[in-house]
Amino acid sequence: MLIAAGALLGVIFGSFIATIVVRWPQGRSAARGRSACDGCGAPLGPARLVPVLSYAVQRGRAACCGGRIDPVHPLAELLGAAIGAIGVAAAPDLQQAIAGALFGWLLLALALLDLRHFWLPDRLTMVLALAGLVVGLAGLPPDLADRLIGGVAGFLLLEAVRHGYRRLRGRDGMGGGDPKLFGAIGLWLGWRMLPIVLLGAALAGLAAALLLSLAGRRLGATSRLPFGPFLALAAWGAWVAAAMGAIG
Repeated sequence: MLIAAGALLGVIFGSFIATIVVRWPQGRSAARGRSACDGCGAPLGPARLVPVLSYAVQRGRAACCGGRIDPVHPLAELLGAAIGAIGVAAAPDLQQAIAGALFGWLLLALALLDLRHFWLPDRLTMVLALAGLVVGLAGLPPDLADRLIGGVAGFLLLEAVRHGYRRLRGRDGMGGGDPKLFGAIGLWLGWRMLPIVLLGAALAGLAAALLLSLAGRRLGATSRLPFGPFLALAAWGAWVAAAMGAIG
């Protein structure tokens, strides 16, 4: 029952995350106003707002104008549901399940924004960081000292890499949002988990680059590949493993 509840709540959060990903880069509010078609702006009734199902029934096309429904909507809803269900299944108690699901949903929003727009908004990263501190103050592991060290170390490490690359190559190799995201992750997982997260993100990035190359996309020294989604994926995987007692 709790796993099903986590999945249901995740679908709802995923729907809101998709709205953020679509509207925020356009300067539109995701929280104000009625739900509307992204194509023609027509208001959407309850029957057309059922997560995943509405997209499937309408075959990815809006009933009002026939325009293409952005596939980020079902993607975010399904991933949100998976995060909610896995968070409940992995956590040893309800408090940690709620905290872990929140961590995953915030990471999901940041990952999708970076994947689609090469943008890690400072405000959302700050929410992730502050939430990590609040969870630490509530007494959930790791302890607050580990989290604070992790926040500082995570930011400084990637910021040093970013500046070092710029000095050596004369161009940016990493966006300014990645060190902030890594610092926020450190505030959630503590400093001991940072090497695991960084290694996992690097391996995931290399795997993605290999898959893109096999698919025929030419990647060069100046090709852009967002690092935020890989940091988010590795951080969520590390949290799940720690919650299940596999690492710590």
